Amino acid sequence: MRRLIQSAAAALLLLAIAPAGVAQLHLKREKPPVEDLSWMWQYTQLETARSQENALLQDARFKSFVENHLKAPQTFWGKNKTLSDVVLEFLGVPGQVIGDDNRYLNADGCVPHFCPDRGLLWVDLGPPHPLVAFAAIDWISDNRTTDQDRAAYTLWLFSNRSLDPAHIPAALTRSISRWTSHPSLGDTHLQNITRVFFVDPDGTPHPVTPSAIGAHNELPPETTTESNPASSTTPKANS
Repeated sequence: MRRLIQSAAAALLLLAIAPAGVAQLHLKREKPPVEDLSWMWQYTQLETARSQENALLQDARFKSFVENHLKAPQTFWGKNKTLSDVVLEFLGVPGQVIGDDNRYLNADGCVPHFCPDRGLLWVDLGPPHPLVAFAAIDWISDNRTTDQDRAAYTLWLFSNRSLDPAHIPAALTRSISRWTSHPSLGDTHLQNITRVFFVDPDGTPHPVTPSAIGAHNELPPETTTESNPASSTTPKANS
């Protein structure tokens, strides 16, 4: 009888402590490891814009970062190129690296030999795993030449995780607004973004209005839902 009572007591004790142990194990499994990206932030502290961008792109960790975080299929810049290839090409001519609110990193640049096509890499360093977005401005080549003030452009916006196109982070739209409020390198005209596609990580494009992401536009927005329109010549840098 004594052994029976001892066994029952032991069973009750195990039941009492098991949920707490399971809960602790569950919490440990759910807690994501923090990705240390302090090496990126240092490039916002350099004195000159050109040295910032050059140093960031030449960092051995930068290419791997882009490859790991931006994997969506893309077709606007050639079907045989990965999105990470496109990012590196659109930042090929260095612009500058800007830090906002001690949290958001912005790095811009343009395509070698064709700076009207340009890119912006935006990183939210706040979460354990960063939110990464890449915006690319692409000339609509059947419209006007790039040296004309009413030339039209498409903006493609990719992200490393799904976002609601109707609720894009305010910090990202502010960065796009600032970026598109300046002309491309060597030009004096602001680019008119008439067509915008927000692209999911699986490559699904969603048309949104330029104003929805803060893009500069002085022309009527185009209403096309075609994500790879015939009017776009791809790629300009090789034409």
